[in-house]
Amino acid sequence: MGGSKILDNLQNVILVCAEYNGRMESDALTAEYARDYGHKASKFSAPGHPILDTTRRLWYTLDTQGGKTEVDPPSYLI
Repeated sequence: MGGSKILDNLQNVILVCAEYNGRMESDALTAEYARDYGHKASKFSAPGHPILDTTRRLWYTLDTQGGKTEVDPPSYLI
């Protein structure tokens, strides 16, 4: 499983279940879906990319204090 302790801060860390995390790491289609919806970010991604809350079906950006701000869906998905 990937990740970086240096890059792990509240602005680029989300909580996902173990099953989904395993599929993101082992299945290319799931990884693509996860990247599109902000659940899997490259270490080269800028913090603040939109993330889909799949429970509420709302998009958010995260801040360094652990807060979130609702935003419009990314234009590449519209």
